Amino acid sequence: MIRVLVADDHPIVRAGVVALLESAEGMEVVAAVADGAAALAESRRLQPDVVLMDLRMPGMDGVAATAAIVAASPATRVVVLTTYETDDAILDAITAGARGYLLKAAPEQEILAGVRSVAAGATVLAPGIAAALARGVQRDRTAPRLSPRELEVLALVAEGESNPGIAARLHLSEATVKTHLLHVFEKLGVNDRTRAVTLAMRLGLLPS
Repeated sequence: MIRVLVADDHPIVRAGVVALLESAEGMEVVAAVADGAAALAESRRLQPDVVLMDLRMPGMDGVAATAAIVAASPATRVVVLTTYETDDAILDAITAGARGYLLKAAPEQEILAGVRSVAAGATVLAPGIAAALARGVQRDRTAPRLSPRELEVLALVAEGESNPGIAARLHLSEATVKTHLLHVFEKLGVNDRTRAVTLAMRLGLLPS
């Protein structure tokens, strides 16, 4: 029996994934949670075989949760199940320790087969993901790489949002927003919001 934990902040999607897994032979859903922090806590408590992890969730996102789960519970394998397939999202998830990267739009049998393969020790990538990983390896490594959350924060800065506004929209504390911005400034080598946005657009990190 493959014991699976599902982490997704959208209730309907989470319920659909749970129903799919529970309908499959040899799988048991041990918990379903709505954010990364809960995924980490329940993984520590329940020690599931596989965690199906969404990437974008409030608070601790899927990348941070994946890294924390892999560090805390090496026997638990994380499979990203998301709608996002940008090169950066893929690289961040794999770098964090994810053993699989599947898309929510994939056929149900592909998702189930992916969970079984990862539980058996394999690495599973949705079609096209391997090519994206290759592109990431070939990129100019001198260009700064921002995390998905840092990019979200910077994109909202580009829209003119204040720190309190960004905190409200991303369900973060203002202190966390400030920390993300400080990291962005450090990576880009700038010291203010305007320069950060301008440089990010020039580098192609944000749409111009």
